[in-house]
Amino acid sequence: MPLSETPSAPVVIRSRRVVLPEGERPADVLVRDGRIAEIAEHGSLSAAQVTDLGAVALLPGLVDTHVHVNEPGRTEWEGFATATRAAAAGGVTTIIDMPLNSIPPTTTVDGLAAKRKTAEGQAWVDLGFWGGAIPGNAADLEPLYEAGVFGFKSFLAPSGVDEFPHVEQADLETALAEQARIGALAIIHAEDPAVLEAAPQRPGTHYRDFLASRPDDAEAAAVARLLDTARRTGARVHILHVSSAAVLPLLRQAREDGVQVTAETCPHYLTLAAEEVPDGDTAFKCCPPIRDESNRDQLWAALANGEFIAVVSDHSPSTPDLKLLQKYGGSGDFAAAWGGIASLQLGLPAIWTEARRRGHTLADVVRWMSSGPASLVGLTGTKGAIAVGNDADLVAFDPDGSFAVIAENLHHRNPVTPYAGKTLTGAVRTTWLRGRVVEAEAEPFGRQIVRPAAR
Repeated sequence: MPLSETPSAPVVIRSRRVVLPEGERPADVLVRDGRIAEIAEHGSLSAAQVTDLGAVALLPGLVDTHVHVNEPGRTEWEGFATATRAAAAGGVTTIIDMPLNSIPPTTTVDGLAAKRKTAEGQAWVDLGFWGGAIPGNAADLEPLYEAGVFGFKSFLAPSGVDEFPHVEQADLETALAEQARIGALAIIHAEDPAVLEAAPQRPGTHYRDFLASRPDDAEAAAVARLLDTARRTGARVHILHVSSAAVLPLLRQAREDGVQVTAETCPHYLTLAAEEVPDGDTAFKCCPPIRDESNRDQLWAALANGEFIAVVSDHSPSTPDLKLLQKYGGSGDFAAAWGGIASLQLGLPAIWTEARRRGHTLADVVRWMSSGPASLVGLTGTKGAIAVGNDADLVAFDPDGSFAVIAENLHHRNPVTPYAGKTLTGAVRTTWLRGRVVEAEAEPFGRQIVRPAAR
């Protein structure tokens, strides 16, 4: 059977804890031809192959819409094989790749073609792509959108790589107007460069100095400017990796005003806090930064109130030398180190660990990490839920299991993560992609996907 095919023999997966759109209950899930064919009472279905999970929960595969794979061009940072293998090990069955930090970036149809060619035969999970909106490429947006990208990313402040420059206000106006015209979603890294330039810049190993260099005001000012531009252009906008609770009132008011705006946050903002970041441990550096415990509590309250459509990884790894990690002989200088958190394999247990402590359920986690991000990119109906007709992307997740994070044992290309040494609750036991178990010794069989209207 060719690797791209799905098994035709029906399979039953049974659990006393199946997380369905209407809630959690015991159930049998029948999988046929890679899709969910039936959901029935627990113990009622039969097939040649029955997998009984007992009390291990069955979740829909996670959808992570914010992953930096970095290949081609910076494959030593990460790559399609390593990133997607890590995704599968973490219960993520669909990722959408960011248009940077690869070379070339996904800002032209040729750049998209380079990504697709490089990814062929390497993906352990299903894989889609974002495009990029940068100064001067407005004419490239419609061809990229027709080619199947899910929307367009822009930075309001320098991105950190020269080949993906940030947009000034005039560029932003042009990009959003064009995206409104073609109906595309604009996804935005929102930090204000003027606020960042005015903030104190003190190099060194003290995390508090780095935090002061990326203040809440930088996010708030950028989001306010973006929302004003979205009002005038009619564009749909999505705020990436919200770290600051100062953004929340702006989003609430914009929604009341009829602006089409959604927002996401990330596991590191919900599970880590500035107070616990050791000086010199640049594995914790990201932009915008991990803020204090009070801010984290406000993000959780907003998440519980439905103010974030998704919790996604913003997996943005690099090599240990670029992180300037002291354990590898680096300086531990937060100002000079590359900013990015490597966590693709750990997002589900990290969030579950904190969510359960705060009284949330597995159904909440599924909404934040599976159905929400699927809806953001238009994949409702194929991904993000255990529902008849959907792809049989499934995860056996033991909510009571626990493990200590050993960075060297992760599937990420580089053994760098701020979760190293932490004990997390919740363990992924098995991941199915379209009804097939993803196994390390097998060949990858993930597919490249496009936004639904471009199929």
